[in-house]
Amino acid sequence: MRLRLLGLLIVTTWFSIWLGTGSALAEKRVALVIGNSAYKNVGRLANPTNDATLVGGMFKKAGFDNVDVRLDLNAADMRRSLREFAGRTRDAEVAVIYYAGHGIELDGTNYLIPTDAALETDGDVLDETVALDRALFAIEPAKQLRLVILDACRDNPFAKTMKRTVAARAIGRGLAKVEPTSPNTMIAFAAKAGSTASDGDTKNSPFATALVERLPTPGLDLGKAFRFVRDDVLKATGSRQEPYVYGSLGGDDVSLVPAKPVVTAPQGPQANPQDSIRRDYELALQTGNRDAWEAFLQAYPDGFYAGLARAQLKNVAAEEARAAAAAKARQAEDEKARLATERANKAEQEKAAAAAKAAENARLAAEKAKQVEEAKALVAEQRRKDAEASVAKAQADKQAAETALAERLASEKAAAEKQQAADSTQKVAAVAPTVSQPTLSLAETTKLVQSELRRVGCLAASADGDWNASSQRSLTLFNKYAGTKFDAKLANIEVLDAIKAKPGRVCPLVCDHGFKADGDACVKIACRAGYRVNDDNECEKVQDKRPVATREDAKKRDDERKKVEAAPSKQQSAGQVYCDTRSCRPVRQGCRLQLPKAGFTQGHMTEVCD
Repeated sequence: MRLRLLGLLIVTTWFSIWLGTGSALAEKRVALVIGNSAYKNVGRLANPTNDATLVGGMFKKAGFDNVDVRLDLNAADMRRSLREFAGRTRDAEVAVIYYAGHGIELDGTNYLIPTDAALETDGDVLDETVALDRALFAIEPAKQLRLVILDACRDNPFAKTMKRTVAARAIGRGLAKVEPTSPNTMIAFAAKAGSTASDGDTKNSPFATALVERLPTPGLDLGKAFRFVRDDVLKATGSRQEPYVYGSLGGDDVSLVPAKPVVTAPQGPQANPQDSIRRDYELALQTGNRDAWEAFLQAYPDGFYAGLARAQLKNVAAEEARAAAAAKARQAEDEKARLATERANKAEQEKAAAAAKAAENARLAAEKAKQVEEAKALVAEQRRKDAEASVAKAQADKQAAETALAERLASEKAAAEKQQAADSTQKVAAVAPTVSQPTLSLAETTKLVQSELRRVGCLAASADGDWNASSQRSLTLFNKYAGTKFDAKLANIEVLDAIKAKPGRVCPLVCDHGFKADGDACVKIACRAGYRVNDDNECEKVQDKRPVATREDAKKRDDERKKVEAAPSKQQSAGQVYCDTRSCRPVRQGCRLQLPKAGFTQGHMTEVCD
C-alpha cells in the first residue's frame, strides 16, 4: 500500500525535489587563482605565489569542478585568463576569483597590477593594469554566488615613484571601497579600504592562512566564515590588519562547500515505530492534492496521522468547492453581461441577474467554508508539530539518560580496573622482598632505608647504617604522613620498597627558630629595620623597654642624694654614694665622685675610677 502512495506522489514531487536539494547536488563551482610575485620593475613579493598555490589547493580539496591556478602573469596573460574564465562561469552556480599581488587605487577605482607593469606616470595605470571591474565582469554569469578575494592591499612601491600628470589626482594607500551592484556578489579585501596588508613572517600571508582554515568548512555561511577570517587575522597581526567584506547575500545561508548530508544510523528497537507514517504524511502534505491524501488514508485509515490527514482532505475539498463556486459566479456574471449586451428581454436579464447573485452568494459561502477548513487544517498541523516535538524531546531525554548511565558504568569499570591494577602492584611489591632480601646485608639495608628517608624529608641526619633513635623517629614520622604502620625499630626491605614508591617529599620540612621553609630548604628569616623574629618565627616590632621611674624611686633617690650632700666635701671613696636616674649606691673601691662640668649640682656627679 505504501508503494502505491509513493507512486502517486513521485510525479507531483519530482520538480520540487529537483529544484531544492537536487540542485545543490548538481551545482557547478569554478575558481580562478592568480598570484603575482616576480615583478620586473619593482622588488619581488615573497608570498603571493605561495598564497595562490595554497588557496588553489584548498579549492581543489573542496571539490570545485574547475580550478585554474596562474602564477606571475603579465598584462596580456591576465586579460586572457579572465576572458577564458568568463566562459566557464556561464553554466556555473558558484564562481570565485582569488588574486594575490600588487594593486593600486586611482581616483577611487581599483586596478590589479601585472608583473610587467612599469607605471612611470599615473596615466600608465589605465594602459598597463587590469581594472577590478574586469574581474567582476568575468564572474557576472554565475547564478548563485559571485566572489572576488583580493590579497592585494600591500604597500605599493609604484605609488611612491609614479609621476602625477594632474596634481589633484588621488592615488590612495591600499585599495578603495567597492559596493557591488549585482546581487549575491561579495568582494573580500585582505585589509579595510585605505589600509595595507601584511605578508607575515611565514611563507603565507595571515589572510591566506585564515582563508584556507575557514572557507572550506562544510555548510558554513560565507558571511560568518569571513567574520572568522577577520578575527584570525586581527589576532595574528596584533590588531594591525583588519580584513573587510563588501557586498551582501540574501537571507539564506550560502556556503562555499555544501554541508555534508547527515546519515542517521538505524536505531533498532529505539526507533520510533511511526517514523514511516510521519514521512508519508509529510510527503502527502508537500503534494497537497486530493489523490495524495486519499492514498494516505487508504494506507493508514486509523491513528493520529489519519485524523490529521482527514482534516487536510477537508481543507482540499473546501478549496475545490471554493474554486468551483468562483468559476460558476464568473460564468453567471458573464451570462448577465452577455444578455445586457445583446439587449435581451427584461425577464431573461432578471433571471440572469438572479443566477449571478445566487452564484456570488455560493462563492462567498464557499470562501467562508474554505477559511474555516483552512483554520482547522492549521490547527491540525500545529497539533502534529507539537506531538512530534514532544516525542522528539522524550527520545532525546531517554538517549541522554542512557548516555549518562553508560558513562557512569564505564567510569565505574575504569575505577575498578585501576584498583585491581593497584592491588596487583602491591602484591608484587609484597613478594619482591623475599627475592631481593638475601642479596643485601642488614647494614646495607639500613643505610638504604636512611637514604630514602632523607630523600622524602623524614630524616635530617646522614645515612651511616646505624639504626639509632633518630632513624627510628624518622620512620615514625614516615608512618604518620604516609599512612603506613611499619615497626619503627626495624629497617627491612619491605620498608625500603614502600619509601621508594613515594615520588617526592612525604614529611613536612621543619626549620630551626629564625628560619622558614622555602621549597626543600630552610632559609633565614630577614626582618626589616626595627623588627625582630619572635618566638612564633614571625617578624614583630622591637618594643622600647627603657625603665620608667616611679614616685617611690624618686623619693628614695632624693633621700640618698640628701645623705650625699650632707657628707664631707672631701672626695673619698669610703662612705660616698653615687646616684643615677634610678637609685643610689656606694662608690666602688678605687673610684671617686666628680662634677662633670661647672654649674652642675652634686645630683649630676659621675663616678670616676683610676
